[in-house]
Amino acid sequence: MTDQETIERILREAKHVAVVGLTDDPTRPSHFVPAYLQNNGYHIIPINPTISGAVLGEMVYPSLADAPRPIDVVQIFRRSEEVGPIVEEAIAVGAKAVWMQLGVSNEEAAAAARAAGLDVVMNQCMKVQHARLNSTLI
Repeated sequence: MTDQETIERILREAKHVAVVGLTDDPTRPSHFVPAYLQNNGYHIIPINPTISGAVLGEMVYPSLADAPRPIDVVQIFRRSEEVGPIVEEAIAVGAKAVWMQLGVSNEEAAAAARAAGLDVVMNQCMKVQHARLNSTLI
């Protein structure tokens, strides 16, 4: 399966997206990308240990382990060197995929995720890929 086929399958099948690193700052991609996804039918599960309360109308959880299930995709808005433990947690909670946002890639973490049976996308924007896919369906 090509990377593009994996991207398209994730975007079509996923319903619940846990967003690690989501922020309450609407000018940041880690806010407006999840907002876009939410507006396009995805259930967003914000993950950020430094925020309490709600963002985008959803309760924020300190970790993936604290979040409600199911989690289809773990979308990662963290530095590449911080991805390993997030992927380990994604595997532990039974996520189906990890999606490292534009500028984020970690080959070692990706290999661990794939070995555990998760789909992996690296260095891609979920918003851009969703918009591209929907534009081809028109």
